[in-house]
Amino acid sequence: MHILRFSDLCDQGQARGKRVFIRADLNVPQDDAGRITEDTRIRASVPCIRMALDAGAAVMVTSHLGRPTEGAFKLEDSLAPVARRLSELLGREVPLLADWVDGVSVQPGQVVLLENCRVNKGEKKNDPALAQKMAQLCDIYVNDAFGTAHRAEGTTYGIAEYAQVACAGPLLAAEIDALTRALASPKRPLVAIVAGSKVSTKLTILQSLAEKVDGLVVGGGIANTFMLAAGLPIGKSLAEPDLVGQARAVIDAMAARGAAVPIPTDVVVAKAFAADAPATVKQAADVADDDLILDIGPETAQALAARLKAAGTIVWNGPVGVFEFEQFAGGTRAIAQAIAESPAFSIAGGGDTLAAIAKFGIEDRVGYISTGGGAFLEVLEGKELPAFQILQKRAAG
Repeated sequence: MHILRFSDLCDQGQARGKRVFIRADLNVPQDDAGRITEDTRIRASVPCIRMALDAGAAVMVTSHLGRPTEGAFKLEDSLAPVARRLSELLGREVPLLADWVDGVSVQPGQVVLLENCRVNKGEKKNDPALAQKMAQLCDIYVNDAFGTAHRAEGTTYGIAEYAQVACAGPLLAAEIDALTRALASPKRPLVAIVAGSKVSTKLTILQSLAEKVDGLVVGGGIANTFMLAAGLPIGKSLAEPDLVGQARAVIDAMAARGAAVPIPTDVVVAKAFAADAPATVKQAADVADDDLILDIGPETAQALAARLKAAGTIVWNGPVGVFEFEQFAGGTRAIAQAIAESPAFSIAGGGDTLAAIAKFGIEDRVGYISTGGGAFLEVLEGKELPAFQILQKRAAG
């Protein structure tokens, strides 16, 4: 994928004295008192901001936060808590500017945070008039927000159309490199793990991956539907019987290519979905009518682990069991450990996946951890993201 990279512009001295507009993803969770509860996205934005400051640029940063109503700013929509945290991380005051669309005063070596961009009328619908106004604020536009790359909005797409220069920040560039390595030019065998509660929410992803991967591991409620397709009992487990035909079609598509969808041979069941529910390991064929399947069994986990350790590339989206309950965490723990120990290049994404990676302490042994949930899923689905499209178009002249 040919795009301009902000790091290259900085190395070439092209950012010195220039006005740089960075679209970051600072959409962090907050408690009822407005305190930030998890600041990963803010910390991830710092390298791009430092890069711009070190290059001698006048730096503007903006982001969305929550779901504000356009044209109706409320206190809870404010990036003020983000400005405070960003000031701490950068070791300098980061002023927060409201009503910034018609002009921003910032000097080389300074950084300002522009108030919640989704409060601006026309942001969500990518209004050209708004995009042109924002483009006039800067000499260089930098998209460093992979989490919003699947949305064609004013600050993610429109401004990139009209800015003098449009490029990718280091975080976005790293996502592009990792996704390209994992999906466009993977080292084989390529194994994908796709788990979740419903086949319906990830059917197009499964269908797209079935054409590309050498192994497709399904987990969670998705696996239960695939077990039904394989003629196995699932008791009262979460499943979508009306999608058994589509699950079977994915199995058949993989088989036609000499690839496989491994179906669990053993499972961990309980009579109730509860943190204190007693867990029982059963062969997949022996699941009773009143059983709930809440994890894969040790035999299945061992077989999948061996497959992952022999892989060339691994894509992971979703835990394979109810890992939040310790007695049903064994399958996801085994998967996580196998990915950590595999020589394969691995890329992982999705909120539950990141929680599992944190729980099992393998952050430093995953090749790349994607920061964008929806955008990551759309790439797996085979879609081209709007933010990628416009950056490629601008790079091509």
